[in-house]
Amino acid sequence: MAGPSVELSPVIAASTHWLSRAYPAGTPDTIAHTLSELQARQAITVAAWLRYPTEMDAALVAIAGPGGSAVLDWRVGSEPDDEQAEEEGWRTWVDEVVVSWAACLLADPMLARRGVDAVAAAVPPGTVDDRPRPSPRRAGGLPSEFRRLLNPDPRDREAAVLLRHPDLLEPIAELHRDTLLYLLGVASGSPGIAPFGADVEGAEKDHGFA
Repeated sequence: MAGPSVELSPVIAASTHWLSRAYPAGTPDTIAHTLSELQARQAITVAAWLRYPTEMDAALVAIAGPGGSAVLDWRVGSEPDDEQAEEEGWRTWVDEVVVSWAACLLADPMLARRGVDAVAAAVPPGTVDDRPRPSPRRAGGLPSEFRRLLNPDPRDREAAVLLRHPDLLEPIAELHRDTLLYLLGVASGSPGIAPFGADVEGAEKDHGFA
């Protein structure tokens, strides 16, 4: 899936990998893993496009680096034994804010729709080049690029039972939720954006957990 800049590819790939490892598929089979990872990638992609909306933003993060996964690792207790090991190098491309925003989108369907709509409005199709762009939703429809994020079917929900659970996501989502709400023009506690922990039972029913 092409975004506003190919410079974001390492950030999206590494951040998706981190989120998928931290919240693995509900069952160990390959299909479940793939479905869960697709949902993580779609949420990470929306979050990355929101955080780095211009070519210049993406170029700067490619030069300076996104910051790495150290705080996220500590939050979920997944620190590597040796963070300097060669096989752990991908962690330096993880963007803490992007992962936190993606966690917010995965936990809150209405917030996810606002995020996708914001991306669609900021990056209209065909304005820069021929790469695919997210398309605004038609009445009764959803952008196909983000279908699994916005409208997961029962198999998607079963595969992502950990990835979409508000309680489990809270340590990551709370890190930068306020910034995302401000960016999207959403007041904390407004209709459709439930405060985390305020109505966990309702949120679980929305996602098929209860």
